[in-house]
Amino acid sequence: MPNIKSAKKRVKVTQKKQFQNRIIKSQLKTATKKFDLSLTADDAEKAKSDYIAAVSAIDKARLKGIIHRNTANRSKSRLAVRYNNSIK
Repeated sequence: MPNIKSAKKRVKVTQKKQFQNRIIKSQLKTATKKFDLSLTADDAEKAKSDYIAAVSAIDKARLKGIIHRNTANRSKSRLAVRYNNSIK
């Protein structure tokens, strides 16, 4: 446990940011799972809207620095491949 005032503040700030990052990462996973479910249900309209929502969640997490740029691009690419293969 820190004794110095600034170290105590850093612990508090870090915990707050960690909580916020966990929320955004959870939203990202939820959006991806919703997209997967709409693909398995063969609902083209829902799949399209869920695809857009998932890509938006990935971009949001990327801009906030929660996931790496390459990870975001890889995830979006994999989503696009699954979406395009399901439409055919």
